[in-house]
Parts: sequence; structure tokens; C-alpha cells
Amino acid sequence: MEKIESFKVNHELLKRGIYVSRKDYDNKTGECIATTFDIRMKEPNREPVINIAELHTIEHLGATFLRNHEVYKNETVYFGPMGCRTGFYVIFKGDLKSTDVVDIIKEMFVFMKDYEGEIPGADPKSCGNYLDQNLTMAKYESKKFYEEVLCNLKEENLVYPN
Repeated sequence: MEKIESFKVNHELLKRGIYVSRKDYDNKTGECIATTFDIRMKEPNREPVINIAELHTIEHLGATFLRNHEVYKNETVYFGPMGCRTGFYVIFKGDLKSTDVVDIIKEMFVFMKDYEGEIPGADPKSCGNYLDQNLTMAKYESKKFYEEVLCNLKEENLVYPN
């Protein structure tokens, strides 16, 4: 089998940041229809990963934020965690670069780090594992990523290493 694109990224050199993971094209027109972004909150294999409960809470908060955003509610295809628990994937419609989404990602992380109240969708009717949530740690991880990475972005945080 051919190695998928995300496994071709050199994780030993990967920093925390926002990266274009892949682009999907319309088979008939050849036009880019969606861009997948790697929101890398932890340096792979060098930092402890995000625990499941806070990862789950960030998923609920991020997805709710994007799907309710005045502009991005119609541009968001997907927001969810990576299996390795070092970050999230977000898919937006269109042919985009990392720099195109910095503002919305910052806005989302401000929302998550400052969130107060009940976790959206954290009830037995709405979620298959609603008790496995940790708002305090989700806010901590969101604040850490926002302050340490998003407020100090450099090219190394926006373009995958070779």
C-alpha cells in the first residue's frame, strides 16, 4: 500500500502550528474544493499528548464555535481530533493556505480558552461518551497553544518541515 500523505510528514522535525495537510480536488473540474489543516498543538513524540477528556472537550467547543460562526459555519466541513492526540484536523471549503486561516483559528482558541458554562453537546442525548470531558484542562491546553504558538507564529509553524 502507498503511504498516506500525513505519514510522509517528518514528525521528528514538526513544530506546533497550523499546516496544510492536504487538498481535495473535484474530479471533473480539477478545482480545489477543500483544504485540510493540521492544527498541531503538541510536538509529536517530544511532548506529552493531550488527554482524552480535554481532547473531547476541545472537539465539542471547536466544532460548536466553527459551526456557529457568522462566516465559517458555511465553510467548515469537519473539525476533530487526531488519533495521536497531538492536535486536530479542520477542513474548510476552498483552496486555502495556512496564513488564510490564522485569524479564525486564533478566534476559535480565544473562544475555547475563555469558555465558561456547560460544555455544548455534553449530555447523553447528544454525545456517545458525554461524561468523558474536562473543561478546565481543555481551557488550559487552548490557552497554552494560543499564547505560546498562535501569538508567535513563524514560517516554521505554518509550513511542514522537509
